[in-house]
Amino acid sequence: MLGRFLEISLYTPDIQESLRFYETLGFQQAQVGETWPYPYAVVTDGRLYLGLHGNPIRTPALTFVHPDLRAGLAGLESLGLQADSEFLGDDVFNRASFSDPQGTCINVLEARTFSPALIERQSTTTCGYFSEIGIPTREPQLARIFWERVGFVAMEEELLPFPRTTITSDLLNLGLYRSRAFRQPVLTFEDDNMAERIAVLRERDFKLSDEMPDSLDERDSGIVIAPEGTRLLLMPARD
Repeated sequence: MLGRFLEISLYTPDIQESLRFYETLGFQQAQVGETWPYPYAVVTDGRLYLGLHGNPIRTPALTFVHPDLRAGLAGLESLGLQADSEFLGDDVFNRASFSDPQGTCINVLEARTFSPALIERQSTTTCGYFSEIGIPTREPQLARIFWERVGFVAMEEELLPFPRTTITSDLLNLGLYRSRAFRQPVLTFEDDNMAERIAVLRERDFKLSDEMPDSLDERDSGIVIAPEGTRLLLMPARD
């Protein structure tokens, strides 16, 4: 219903600083178009695409592309969703924004804003394999109903290492996280040898935060904070 996933959009006041951060971790830049009238860049590991926006936006935002946007909006409205904002017309770049029950911004655009990077989909950064964007919630059932309504598929809740429900689609997985340790969304990366990756990051003088559930061990888990404030959660792969 939302269209094809494009990027996780982030407000990055200093794009060059954020670019250096992500490229140091192993992300690569994708070629961007001239859609936005402000500085804009995209970094990717072949699976995750992060849109770095130099203009203030609600962040992080989940951005999708729906070529037939007006028909798509009508379909979403028929499901009871109301747009927070709409920019529609023959001489503008058509787009609309919604919110999920947690207040996460969802953008729907009429066209792509960058070209896919020509790198191996299975490639991983120093962070490991991107598994999902974790969204803190105290009402997972409401969130689950919302995302299933727009085409995602919810899995059974896992209780370890902390309560979370993964909601899947073809190009993006969401995680509904029930833990007071998470105050804002996180980009979650997993790896069988995350302890080694954590050690490499510390050797490179990356600072790791312990803003995570007590059930995670700082020897093989941690949070890296990007210059613009994005949280990257690193943890062992689930069994």
